[in-house]
Formats: sequence, C-alpha cells, structure tokens
Amino acid sequence: MAPMDPAREASDGPTPAGPSELLDASTDAAAIVSARGVVVGWTRGAEALLGHPASEVVGRSAARLLAMPGDPARVAGVAQRCRGGMGWNGLIPVRHRDGRAVDIDLRVSASFRVGEDECFLMSAREQRQQWTVGQSVLDGFLTRSPVGMAVMDLELRYVWMNDTLERFGGVPRDQRLGRRLSELLPGLQAVAIEGLMRKVVESGVPVTDYEYLGWSWADPHRQHAYSTSFFPLVDGDDAKTGVCYMVQDVTERWTARRLLSLVNEAGTCVGTTLDVMRTAQELADFAVPRFADFVVVDLLEPVLSTEGHGAWLTDAGPASVSPVMRRSGMSSVREGCPEAVARIGDRAGFIPPSHDVNLLIAGEPILLPVLDPSDERWVAEQPERAEKIREFGLHSLISVPMRARNTVLGLTTFIRSLNPVSFQPDDVLLARELVARAALCVDNARRYTREHTAAVTLQHSLLPQALTGGTALEVASAYLPADPTGGVGGDWFDVIPLSGARVGLVVGDVVGHGITAAATMGRLRTAVQTLADMEMPPDELLAHLDDLVLRLSAEKTHDGTAHRSSTAFLGATCLYAVYDPVTGRCTMARAGHPPPVVVAPDGQVSFPEPPAGPPLGLGGMAFEAVEIELAENSLIGLYTDGLIEGPDRDMALGMSRLGEMLARSDADLATLCTSAVRQLVPVPQPDDIALLLARTHTLGADDVVSWDVPVDPAAVADVRARATRQVEAWGLGELAMTTELVVSELVTNAIRYAEPPIRLRLLRDARLTCEVADASSTAPRLRHARSMDEGGRGLFLVAQLTDRWGARYTAGGKIIWAEQEIP
Repeated sequence: MAPMDPAREASDGPTPAGPSELLDASTDAAAIVSARGVVVGWTRGAEALLGHPASEVVGRSAARLLAMPGDPARVAGVAQRCRGGMGWNGLIPVRHRDGRAVDIDLRVSASFRVGEDECFLMSAREQRQQWTVGQSVLDGFLTRSPVGMAVMDLELRYVWMNDTLERFGGVPRDQRLGRRLSELLPGLQAVAIEGLMRKVVESGVPVTDYEYLGWSWADPHRQHAYSTSFFPLVDGDDAKTGVCYMVQDVTERWTARRLLSLVNEAGTCVGTTLDVMRTAQELADFAVPRFADFVVVDLLEPVLSTEGHGAWLTDAGPASVSPVMRRSGMSSVREGCPEAVARIGDRAGFIPPSHDVNLLIAGEPILLPVLDPSDERWVAEQPERAEKIREFGLHSLISVPMRARNTVLGLTTFIRSLNPVSFQPDDVLLARELVARAALCVDNARRYTREHTAAVTLQHSLLPQALTGGTALEVASAYLPADPTGGVGGDWFDVIPLSGARVGLVVGDVVGHGITAAATMGRLRTAVQTLADMEMPPDELLAHLDDLVLRLSAEKTHDGTAHRSSTAFLGATCLYAVYDPVTGRCTMARAGHPPPVVVAPDGQVSFPEPPAGPPLGLGGMAFEAVEIELAENSLIGLYTDGLIEGPDRDMALGMSRLGEMLARSDADLATLCTSAVRQLVPVPQPDDIALLLARTHTLGADDVVSWDVPVDPAAVADVRARATRQVEAWGLGELAMTTELVVSELVTNAIRYAEPPIRLRLLRDARLTCEVADASSTAPRLRHARSMDEGGRGLFLVAQLTDRWGARYTAGGKIIWAEQEIP
C-alpha cells in the first residue's frame, strides 16, 4: 500500500481510507429510528456526516433525509428481515444539509425495544476511495490487458506496445518499435488509421470505437474486425508528445451484427410476392455476392404444384435415390451462371456426396470447407459437377435444407469461387437464418397458391357455364378474376329463364375475398335461382334473399357457439331484373348495387336508378321495384363495382366511361363485352369484375294470342278448339293433342274454382307456353286422386304431359302456366 499524501487528505475530494480506518466503526454515523420511521436518536457522527444537528432531525420522519424516491415495498422487506433477527446493509443516497447527495454504506440492526416502541439502530459511513494503485499493479494491467495498447510518437512510430497488441498483429515487438503501422501491416487499412492518428494529434480530440476490417500476420487467411480508440498524449506543460491507441478484436460481435443486418435486409428483399419461383430467385439474388459467388435453390416438385400437402418424401423411393427436385432459383457473380449444370425449371437432384435424401429429412446444414474435384465420390456420383468445380474454381460449399412448419421444401446451396475465403462454421449460422426466412416465405407462397387455386376452381365451378336468354334476349358475359394478391372475390351473375318467355337477369357481389366469399357467392346464386323459379317479383325476391343472408350470418358452429364467418356480416349487394318480351318492359330492384346501364337503339345512354335499397344482410328495410320500357334491340348491362371504380375511385366517371364504350361500338355482343372490360380495366385489380350484357327482342303479334273465357263449362270446348287450330297454324301439329288436353284441364279448373275474369294465352317462343289467368289468389294444389275419385287428376296430367308447369301471382290474381319443348 502506497503511503497517503497529506496534501490529498486536505483536499476537497474524497479521502482514501487506510486499513485501520476501514475496520474501525467508532467514526460511523449512527441513528435510532422507530418502526414508524421517526428518528429517535441522532449522534454527533451523524451530524458530521450529513450536517444536520439533532434538533433538526429527532422527532421527525427519516424519509426526508433520502435523496431518492420512496420505496415502501423495499422498506417493508428490510423491516421484516430485521424483525427476524437478521441485519441488513446496502448503498443508499441521502441528502446533506447543504443540498448535495451523499452515497452512504448503511447498516440496519435487528429490531429492539425502547420502552413501548420497536426501534432499529442504523449506522453509516460515506463511500470513499479506498485503495491506491501501485506501479506493479499498473504495469501488470497494461501488459496483460485483453485490449491491445500502443504509444506512437509524433511521427506515428511505435514507442511502446503491450503483449496483447503483439499477438493481434503477429509482428514481434522488436520489429515494431521505431516503425510505422503502414510499414508493418498494410492489410489493416493502415493509411486510413494513420490519417485518424494525425487528426487526433492536430486537434487534440479523441476518436473512439472506430471499427474496420482487415487481415494480420497472426491470421493471414481470415478477416477480422477491430474496434480502435485514439487519444493524444501530453506532458506536464500540455505539450503533445504523441498518440496512444487501444484496439480490440470484435470479430464475433461484428459477425453477429452482420448476421442480424443481413437477416433483416433479407426480410425486405426475399418474399416480396406470394409466388414460389419468384421467392426462390429472390433468395439466390440476395445471397450473391453478399455471401456467396454461386447460389442454387432446388425445390421439391410437389412444392411447385398446387396439389401438394407436405408429405412428399415418402414417395421419393429408397434413401439412395435423390428426390425429384426442380431448379427454382439460381444466381452467380458470373453472367449467365456458367457454373450451373441445370437451368431454371430443369430437374435438379443435386445433393452433395456422400449424402442422400436423409439430408433433407434431417434438416441439418452441410459445410464442405474444401471442394476437391478429384475426390472419387464426386467423380463417380456427379462427374459433370466435378468438371464444373474444376473449371470455375469452386472451392467451398454450404448446403442447407429448406424446411418450414415441419414440411420439407427443398435444398439451397451456397458456393464460393472468386471469394478466396472458405466458408467457416460462423457462415453456416448465417446461411441457416437466410434459408429459414426464405423457407417460411416459400411455404407461405405455396399455401397461398394452393388456397387461391382452390378458391378460383370453386368460384369458376359456381359461375354459370353457359348463358341463354332464349329468343327474348341475346346475352354475353365477361368475368375478370381479381389480382391473385387480392384473393378470390365473390362476384356472380346469372341469366334465369322464367315462365311466359320472360328472363331474369341478376348480378351480385359478396363482400370479402377467399374461399368463404366464393362459397357464399355460390349459395346466394343458388338461392336466387330457387326464388326466381318461385316466380317472385324482384322486390320480394331481394327481401327473401336478405332474410337468407341474415340467417347465414348468424349460423352456429358445431359446438353450438354463435359464429359469424369471415364474410360477417355476410355482406353482399345484388341487382335483379325481369324482362318480359311480350310487353317489352323490364322490372328491377336492387340491394345496394350500382344501377344498370341501358343503351337505346339510337345510342342514347341512360342509367335507370331504382331505389338503391340496403345491402343484403342488414334487415329491417324494404326493397322497391321499378318498371321501365325497353325498345327492340336495346342494350342493358349489369355489372359489379370493380368495373367502374377505376384507379381514381370515381364511380360516376366510371359509369360515364362504360356508357360511352357500349354506345359507340357496333360489334357483336360477346366482342363488345370482353373489349369493354379490357379497356376499362387494363391492369389487374384487387377486386373481381363481372359484366353481363343483354340485347332485347320482343315477341311479335304472330307469336302471342289470347282469348277471354266465359265462366261457363260449355266454353271449354270452344277455347280448346281455338287453341288447337292456333298450334296447328304455327306448324306445331305434334303438340296439338297435348295442348288440347292442357288447355282443357287448366280452363276447366279456372271455371270451377277461380274467380273471373279468366283469360287463356298461348306464346310461341323457344317453348310453347299455355297460360290461364284468373282473379283468384288461391294456390293450385297437385294431388294424387284415388281410384274411385271422379276428379283431382287435372294438374297431375298437366305435370305429366308438359316439361314444366307452375303458377305466378299478379296484381289482379294468378296465372297457371305450362310449357312444352318445341321439337
């Protein structure tokens, strides 16, 4: 121990304590504090330490002496320990009388009684510098420190250095002293380092934690990372005498940081799309030349298929047989990847000898620091690759199996050639991280592609495969799926033949994307067909459809809990229209859907707007129908909002563009439909697009005849004869007998059970239709008569003789109809 300096004892700074003082507690400050935190006793030592006389402290709370926030939990813990008979000690900041904070070493005794009060004795002393450092300790520190140290003169020549720096550089001390860094270690960015030292000498400002990469004679084949700090040396007169620097080998820290940086960067460069092949190529492009000179990504064939489910290696055959893989990504520092044996899309069963399919199953990377093309395993098993290794100097390899979610996806191989440094075990960690991230992206892309393909297949299967409007309408449709990144949508359309030569047109849009939206679309389309077959007018059909959507939204799961599907609310919009070619009128209603576009024969464009109505699934609000008249050869178009939204999201402008496009073209309907979609939506959109066009035709007077029927059973024979003559006049003699029986039964039933007026109508369209209208709203009932019954067989005979029959209700009653196919 060096002797204490009296001058330092008298200074304002902390006074070092000698060994005897450290063991002497007689100078400690002491106080007695009650369990309520009130100071009971205060010694002169305490007054000397904190400057507070006893009169200012005794009887008051001890908490005001603390120079830190109160911590009741800690105080309670200390008190509990002391009540248990054990003391406590620790460092506490307290407040001196002059306002400064003093760090003290506080000791608290076990609790004891003073009269009726529970108390604690507290003793403390100020934390002070305790030891001085001897010259021998200092010399040992400088020499054996894990940090390299050196002193340079003003000409930047070595004056002194420690043993650690000698080991770092690999140059003996006697060869360094008197020479400059640039003369000894040119691989350590010596010129830049000397420039920093000159700057430090000139400015007097230290430079800390300057990192750089380089080689040294201690390890000439491996690059190291170093962190160096420089500061000027001055003598007693503040004259600069040189510069000192300290250096640490931070290769491990730099490698870890590089690993983290590369992995983070890979997150922005790899997996930017949901395409398997694109993701594999992004991995290869990212790793070259950052990490390797040549990279190949080979994926198992089922990964590239939309039907794979992950359990594929069981079909690969014996372990000695390579699994079927396809080259999916490849990149090289050489243009055109001349090192490659297989090209993109080719079969590529590359697995480094002497490994087999178990390499993929085990999932552990393979490191080959040295590739020897003369190795008999390469020559025997993969002679073509051995020749490539020799030709392009491929010298080091890492192969990493690609796995994600316990699914084997393929193999990624990193190879170095122009980079002379072989792969090291640390590089395997980076390769594993890069491949793991890419594998997750590949698996996400694979799963998405499979689901998207299934959704598209489901969607296409649910859309109408063929549309026909009979002789009433010439129809054409165009459907454009959404951009794959947006997912499959729920747009649908349909053309539904109805009785009386009428035709129903419907278009709808389900909210959301994916398989659920496509399945919901199919359910709604089926529901519309069913409700249309029940001859419901458009407003009533939408009301029933709204109730259906509400029920679907409130369906229960298999365990009985309420479940609102991903479409929930199952939101949808719909437009339903019924065109009657006899009257040339069209009745329509809509549920939150854009209005139809109508182009008159003279090219005039209009957008008839029935009341918009609420979207399906809200419930509680009514729908309204309107009726418009369509001239012969008018064009009516039904569409979904994706067609008119456009990039500017201006639907009014989009409707105007659609009308102009349909008005100025005289192409056939199918060409007009596809060209309109192509021009309005030239690039993929995030939503599905549907367009349904129909050109109207009317039934002429020669194709429709009708007769009023008296309410007299004797009138049946007359109208039956008239109907038979009319059918024969139309050249449909094959249907005359059947028509005679149908007219007889329907008219007889109307006279017996219905209310007048009664009217019979025959229509010749794609089918021959017989209609009997009456003023009664009583529904017809098909029943099977018993063998002894005299009646009850009328509708049964009609159902047997015709292709379709049914009833629809009108404002004045109902119409019973029956259809026969025209041969």
